Amino acid sequence: MELKWTNRHNMTMLTDFYEFTMANGYLKSGMQDTEAVFDMFFRTVPENGGFAIMAGLEQLVDHLKSLEFDDADLDYLESLKVFDQDFIDYLRDFEFTCDVWAVNEGLPIFPGEPILKVKGPIMQAQLIETMILLVLNHQSLISTKASRIVRAAGERTVMEFGARRAQGVDAAVLGARAAYIGGVSGTSCTIAGEYFDIPVMGTMAHSWVQAFPSEYESFVAYAEAFPDDAQLLVDTYNTLRSGVPNAIRVAKDVLEPLGKRLKSIRIDSGDLTYLSINARKMLDEAGLHDCGITVSNSVDEYLIRELLHQGAKIDNFGVGERLITSRSDPVFGGVYKLAAVEEDGHLEPKMKFSDNPEKVTNPGDKQVYRLFDRATGKAEADLITLADEVIDDSKPLTIFDPYHTWKRKTLPDFRAEALLKPVFVRGKSVYKKKSVEEIRSFCLEQQGTLWDTVKRFEKPQTYYVDLSEKLWKLKDDFLRQNNPV
Repeated sequence: MELKWTNRHNMTMLTDFYEFTMANGYLKSGMQDTEAVFDMFFRTVPENGGFAIMAGLEQLVDHLKSLEFDDADLDYLESLKVFDQDFIDYLRDFEFTCDVWAVNEGLPIFPGEPILKVKGPIMQAQLIETMILLVLNHQSLISTKASRIVRAAGERTVMEFGARRAQGVDAAVLGARAAYIGGVSGTSCTIAGEYFDIPVMGTMAHSWVQAFPSEYESFVAYAEAFPDDAQLLVDTYNTLRSGVPNAIRVAKDVLEPLGKRLKSIRIDSGDLTYLSINARKMLDEAGLHDCGITVSNSVDEYLIRELLHQGAKIDNFGVGERLITSRSDPVFGGVYKLAAVEEDGHLEPKMKFSDNPEKVTNPGDKQVYRLFDRATGKAEADLITLADEVIDDSKPLTIFDPYHTWKRKTLPDFRAEALLKPVFVRGKSVYKKKSVEEIRSFCLEQQGTLWDTVKRFEKPQTYYVDLSEKLWKLKDDFLRQNNPV
């Protein structure tokens, strides 16, 4: 039986209230069938990083496939005495008919470029705004944080241990999913393993050690219960004077007579550099060179880098609250903006203006291309175009910075890949489901196409996200018309 983390109850009403009031207004204005285009994009990478990771698309697809307003929803809306009866009747017979495009889950994404596009009746496109932002913002935030932590750890294993610190049930389960896409090796969240086939991992709690008359007896009991996966928590009393020596005794007295090896010890408190270095020395002197050292205790990419720089002897990291909440930067600022509206039978580009240049949007129905150098396989730039443009990658292409137009670069031999791919056509899903393992592999592969300078934690090189000449001219004309000298 296929398990889905969705439709535990009808979530169609999970909208901001203004989406209903605007939808009612569109109906009263006779605009309910007017075609519109909306883009989702984000403005800045969390923690001033070089890129983010797209995640959450599958849950959004499941949501859009199950949109309906039941009697309880309609009774509630009627009770507010805000909406016309025609609007209530419209919702009673609601049928989703929009086209949706999105970039693949696991893809590295950059500020300003559409990562999802909705095209269809403006009422419908408006009503799904909140769920689009809620789902994609959350999982993209966690997958981005996971990518940073995994890259800081290098070849070492990173485990997601954050369920008990997550901000609610969905945050724990879907956060574990997003973290796995971002590169962690497994999760402590058992239900995430059940639903998404993510490897589940864990050792023991301090309460296990405290429950026995002595630390040694607790280790013996655990090793006897799990001889093939004996991982012992050594910092309940005293890590170096008690915990590690008792773990070594159990390895020699209990496991080795069974032909088994102590898999790892875990340290959850104290000076992790000092303790891991000395624990490694003690384990090696006992002939336990293959016993790993796992640390936890509020680690993130910053602490991991410092620990490794200081020479800590750590093989595995258990990362909890600072990953599952993205504590250091807990908001992924994705927005959903109108880009075009049907007028007189054709789509008229629309653009949001602002005194803040970064909030000025790109008008029109658009596509995004990633441009790869054929010789290196590396991504050189993303190019936002109008939807009807075709990039000819059989000949050189000159791109330019849309803000500093004198900055130009010619790509002599490149491959162009369209990033926005169909997910819904006329309201029917054409999304091809992938396993979370496939998405994770794709994510790691695609990160490999980025230059190392883009992956820096501190002051990464800015990746080019440029506009086609046609789109740039359209935007420039809008700006000049609405801001005359």
